[in-house]
Amino acid sequence: MRKVTVRAALTFCAAVSLATVMGAADAAPMASPRSAHTVARESMQPPVPTQPVIVDCFRHPQVEPGDYVLACGDGNSRLTSLRWSHWGANSAVATGINAVNDCKPYCAAGTFRTYPVTVRLDRPQAWKNNPQISHYTRLTLVYTDTEPAGYGQTVTYPLAN
Repeated sequence: MRKVTVRAALTFCAAVSLATVMGAADAAPMASPRSAHTVARESMQPPVPTQPVIVDCFRHPQVEPGDYVLACGDGNSRLTSLRWSHWGANSAVATGINAVNDCKPYCAAGTFRTYPVTVRLDRPQAWKNNPQISHYTRLTLVYTDTEPAGYGQTVTYPLAN
């Protein structure tokens, strides 16, 4: 008798699940035809920046960002409070703060320490994701006071394409 009850219960549950899925599919609204306004809006592309950009960790082009993550993998180094004095065809210059995790005793329990920096971007090249856009490919930090342990006063990073 127990096998019949379990089999009946499983059959009932499967039938209810199938009916729920089918009912949800039948109840789904049909896509409405796109209006001329919708088609026109979808075909519009955002304007292509005329100056180079810096590409963030999410592959979004940025112009004069206020913040920028240097360590995309773990976020343990980032630039904050950026104030741009120059953003041009060949280079860009800002002052700001580099917040660096000291990772003591380990990174998850570490403390972010802040260091004033001058930031320089240069070496613009066509961006592989959108060759119409030029992006800076090198970032240089100059620590204007003290620098994090193990860093030099000037540190240069390649920026990924």
